[in-house]
Amino acid sequence: MDKPQIIVHTQKSLNYSVFDTKWLPRSAKVVILGSYPRGTGSLQIYELCQGDVKLITESEKPKALRCGTFGASSIHQRHLATGDFKGKLQIWDPEDLKVPIYSVQAHEQIINAIDGVGGLGIGVGAPEIVTGSRDGLVRVWDPRQKDVPVATMEPEEGGQKRDCWSVAFGNAYNVEERCVCAGYDNGDVKLFDLRTMSLQWETNIKNGVCSVEFDRKDILMNKLVITSLESKFQVYDMRTQHPKKGFALLTEKAHKKATIWLARHLPQNRDVFMTTSGSGSLNLWRYNYPEKRSEKDEDGHSEGVMGSVTMLQNVTVSEQPIAGFDWSPDKEGLCACTSLDQTLRILIVTKLNRL
Repeated sequence: MDKPQIIVHTQKSLNYSVFDTKWLPRSAKVVILGSYPRGTGSLQIYELCQGDVKLITESEKPKALRCGTFGASSIHQRHLATGDFKGKLQIWDPEDLKVPIYSVQAHEQIINAIDGVGGLGIGVGAPEIVTGSRDGLVRVWDPRQKDVPVATMEPEEGGQKRDCWSVAFGNAYNVEERCVCAGYDNGDVKLFDLRTMSLQWETNIKNGVCSVEFDRKDILMNKLVITSLESKFQVYDMRTQHPKKGFALLTEKAHKKATIWLARHLPQNRDVFMTTSGSGSLNLWRYNYPEKRSEKDEDGHSEGVMGSVTMLQNVTVSEQPIAGFDWSPDKEGLCACTSLDQTLRILIVTKLNRL
């Protein structure tokens, strides 16, 4: 009983396919994105009220919505950026969902993943949004700049374009530095340095990359968690890059034989993260640092030293994959998840303040 407990506080059945969920910052509200059976998009906002969730706003969009982020918005505006099945990036005011305040044809095909930085007081520098698509491109957008991306990452001419499944910002600790990590369907992971506009590092984890996330966006790169199709996730120590070996890593097998859809770090503690699976289970993990984080090899180069991960708790809440998960940025231990059984669940994770 000393361990954290994962408790389903309340749940709500929905009448459409749900793909992503995000907490509205500074509120008890969650935004749900998905697709109606006729292929149109659903954008709903629910509020946690007296032990239940109540629908307070909804809007049907022309195309199904795949993903969303508040990361590039100010804490006062709380504008939501979404990516849809036709490659369109749009930004919405939750107070008025009729017309987008920004819209651009970002990709030729579905936007699988989106992330934001520079907003919500997280990360230094311009507010930017990164999108990853089935067309193989990763693009960075500044909402203040109409129609043209800030940067485009694509294969060399003649190279095969792989389906990009996941993107994440990191290293945004000052106005100059910023990077984007992207994961692809063939297991490729690429780290792009936006300051030098170059590929800083790449690897292949041999399975489709479902999720990539830094433990924090607004600090010098520290840890990166990557999840994959065949019940494995990897944690990389991003502080020390060896010229030949790259970054130190550990691989953990979890969720039995199920795909690990997501890894999401606790906003109040960067060493705690949740993974979600294709079997409907949630696993809570803590990273344990080693005594020293780097050491010299025989050639005098520094290489990283990995710690270990401990599973703190696990629970099965659904019979279908959990495709959406988000921690509340304001209330430690409060989180929301959505699964392919068309259900929104509000969860409480206890005792996190003791870790």
